[in-house]
Amino acid sequence: MKKIIIINGPNLNLLGKREPKTYGNKSFDSYFKELVADFPEMELTYFQSNVEGEIINKIQETGFSLDGIVLNAGGYTHTSVAIADAIAAIKIPVIEVHISNVYAREEYRHQSMMAKNCKGVIAGFGLDSYKMAINSFLK
Repeated sequence: MKKIIIINGPNLNLLGKREPKTYGNKSFDSYFKELVADFPEMELTYFQSNVEGEIINKIQETGFSLDGIVLNAGGYTHTSVAIADAIAAIKIPVIEVHISNVYAREEYRHQSMMAKNCKGVIAGFGLDSYKMAINSFLK
Protein backbone atom coordinates (compact mmCIF):
# COMPACT_ATOMS: atom_id res chain seq x y z
CA MET A 1 0.00 0.00 0.00
CA LYS A 2 1.48 3.33 -1.06
CA LYS A 3 1.70 6.02 1.60
CA ILE A 4 0.99 9.58 0.44
CA ILE A 5 0.77 12.76 2.49
CA ILE A 6 -1.10 15.86 1.43
CA ILE A 7 0.52 19.02 2.77
CA ASN A 8 -1.48 22.23 2.56
CA GLY A 9 -0.05 25.64 3.25
CA PRO A 10 -1.38 28.98 4.42
CA ASN A 11 -5.07 29.83 4.39
CA LEU A 12 -6.11 26.43 3.06
CA ASN A 13 -7.58 25.72 6.48
CA LEU A 14 -10.27 28.24 5.43
CA LEU A 15 -11.48 26.28 2.39
CA GLY A 16 -15.26 26.34 2.30
CA LYS A 17 -15.30 29.79 3.91
CA ARG A 18 -12.68 31.68 1.92
CA GLU A 19 -13.40 33.15 -1.52
CA PRO A 20 -15.88 30.46 -2.62
CA LYS A 21 -15.87 31.68 -6.25
CA THR A 22 -12.18 30.80 -6.42
CA TYR A 23 -11.88 27.90 -3.98
CA GLY A 24 -15.38 26.39 -3.73
CA ASN A 25 -17.69 25.76 -0.79
CA LYS A 26 -16.25 22.55 0.63
CA SER A 27 -13.88 22.34 3.58
CA PHE A 28 -10.71 20.34 3.05
CA ASP A 29 -11.54 18.14 6.04
CA SER A 30 -14.75 16.96 4.35
CA TYR A 31 -12.97 16.60 1.00
CA PHE A 32 -10.19 14.56 2.61
CA LYS A 33 -12.78 12.02 3.79
CA GLU A 34 -13.88 11.66 0.15
CA LEU A 35 -10.27 11.14 -0.95
CA VAL A 36 -9.76 8.39 1.62
CA ALA A 37 -12.95 6.66 0.38
CA ASP A 38 -11.94 7.10 -3.29
CA PHE A 39 -8.44 5.68 -2.78
CA PRO A 40 -8.75 2.64 -0.48
CA GLU A 41 -5.54 1.23 -1.98
CA MET A 42 -3.57 4.21 -0.63
CA GLU A 43 -2.71 5.24 2.89
CA LEU A 44 -3.46 8.96 2.85
CA THR A 45 -2.56 11.42 5.58
CA TYR A 46 -3.06 15.15 5.73
CA PHE A 47 -1.16 18.07 7.26
CA GLN A 48 -1.93 21.79 7.09
CA SER A 49 0.01 24.73 8.45
CA ASN A 50 0.09 28.46 7.97
CA VAL A 51 3.74 28.45 9.11
CA GLU A 52 6.51 28.04 6.54
CA GLY A 53 8.92 26.29 8.93
CA GLU A 54 6.29 23.72 9.93
CA ILE A 55 5.74 22.87 6.26
CA ILE A 56 9.49 22.45 5.77
CA ASN A 57 9.69 20.25 8.86
CA LYS A 58 6.87 18.03 7.56
CA ILE A 59 8.51 17.71 4.13
CA GLN A 60 11.80 16.70 5.77
CA GLU A 61 10.08 14.36 8.24
CA THR A 62 8.15 12.45 5.55
CA GLY A 63 10.39 12.90 2.53
CA PHE A 64 12.47 9.79 3.12
CA SER A 65 9.85 7.35 4.38
CA LEU A 66 6.65 7.79 2.36
CA ASP A 67 5.94 7.18 -1.33
CA GLY A 68 4.95 10.73 -2.26
CA ILE A 69 3.81 14.19 -1.28
CA VAL A 70 0.95 16.21 -2.72
CA LEU A 71 1.81 19.81 -1.87
CA ASN A 72 -0.36 22.89 -2.09
CA ALA A 73 1.97 25.48 -0.62
CA GLY A 74 -0.57 28.28 -1.13
CA GLY A 75 1.05 31.70 -1.23
CA TYR A 76 4.43 30.22 -0.31
CA THR A 77 4.52 28.75 -3.84
CA HIS A 78 5.55 32.15 -5.15
CA THR A 79 7.93 33.20 -2.38
CA SER A 80 9.57 30.31 -0.56
CA VAL A 81 13.06 29.36 -1.61
CA ALA A 82 13.24 27.42 1.67
CA ILE A 83 10.33 25.11 0.76
CA ALA A 84 11.81 24.65 -2.73
CA ASP A 85 15.12 23.66 -1.13
CA ALA A 86 13.36 21.19 1.19
CA ILE A 87 11.73 19.51 -1.82
CA ALA A 88 15.09 19.30 -3.61
CA ALA A 89 16.64 17.66 -0.54
CA ILE A 90 14.24 14.73 -0.18
CA LYS A 91 14.09 11.39 -1.98
CA ILE A 92 10.36 11.00 -2.78
CA PRO A 93 8.38 12.70 -5.57
CA VAL A 94 6.32 15.80 -4.89
CA ILE A 95 3.36 16.91 -6.97
CA GLU A 96 2.60 20.65 -6.72
CA VAL A 97 -1.15 21.26 -6.65
CA HIS A 98 -3.30 24.38 -6.96
CA ILE A 99 -7.08 24.54 -6.71
CA SER A 100 -7.34 27.61 -8.92
CA ASN A 101 -5.69 28.22 -12.26
CA VAL A 102 -2.83 30.36 -10.99
CA TYR A 103 -2.02 31.43 -14.57
CA ALA A 104 -5.43 33.09 -14.90
CA ARG A 105 -4.83 35.14 -11.76
CA GLU A 106 -2.47 37.92 -10.70
CA GLU A 107 0.92 38.03 -12.43
CA TYR A 108 2.87 37.26 -9.24
CA ARG A 109 1.04 33.90 -8.99
CA HIS A 110 2.47 32.79 -12.34
CA GLN A 111 5.88 32.03 -10.77
CA SER A 112 6.45 28.90 -8.69
CA MET A 113 9.64 28.73 -6.67
CA MET A 114 9.27 24.97 -6.24
CA ALA A 115 7.94 23.64 -9.57
CA LYS A 116 11.42 22.82 -10.89
CA ASN A 117 11.94 20.46 -7.94
CA CYS A 118 8.57 18.72 -8.34
CA LYS A 119 7.60 15.72 -10.42
CA GLY A 120 4.69 17.71 -11.85
CA VAL A 121 2.27 20.58 -11.35
CA ILE A 122 -1.54 20.41 -11.45
CA ALA A 123 -3.57 23.63 -11.36
CA GLY A 124 -7.07 24.82 -12.05
CA PHE A 125 -9.24 21.76 -11.53
CA GLY A 126 -10.66 22.76 -8.16
CA LEU A 127 -10.34 20.18 -5.42
CA ASP A 128 -10.10 17.51 -8.13
CA SER A 129 -6.51 18.70 -8.60
CA TYR A 130 -5.73 16.61 -5.52
CA LYS A 131 -7.36 13.51 -7.03
CA MET A 132 -5.33 13.96 -10.19
CA ALA A 133 -2.13 14.18 -8.15
CA ILE A 134 -2.94 11.09 -6.10
CA ASN A 135 -3.79 9.17 -9.28
CA SER A 136 -0.30 9.94 -10.58
CA PHE A 137 1.14 7.89 -7.72
CA LEU A 138 -0.86 4.80 -8.74
CA LYS A 139 1.29 4.31 -11.84
